[in-house]
Amino acid sequence: MKITILPSASRDIIDGFNFYENQQTGLGSYFVDSLFSDIDSLLIYYGIHSILYNSYHRMLAKRFPFAIYYSIDKDTIIVYAVLDCRRDPSWVRKRLEG
Repeated sequence: MKITILPSASRDIIDGFNFYENQQTGLGSYFVDSLFSDIDSLLIYYGIHSILYNSYHRMLAKRFPFAIYYSIDKDTIIVYAVLDCRRDPSWVRKRLEG
C-alpha cells in the first residue's frame, strides 16, 4: 500500500502551515509534522474511517481541528483534501464535490 497526496491536499497543508505560523513561530512546522504523522497512520488504519461526501473517508487529525479526506484505489490511498473542521459544512461539500 502507498499514499498519494494530491496537489489540492498539499495546498491545504501549506495554507494551514501559513495560518498557524502566523499565530506563533514554529507552530506551522508542528502542524505539518502532526498532519504527516496522521497521514502516515493511514497505512495501518485506512478504510476504518466514516465515509462522507462522494465516498471519501474522513479521518480527523489528532492535534489540530482538521480532517483528512481520502479514498482507496486498489493499492493506493489517495489524499484529496486536508480541511479545517471549523469551515462551513456546505463549503466542505462543494470543495469535495467540485
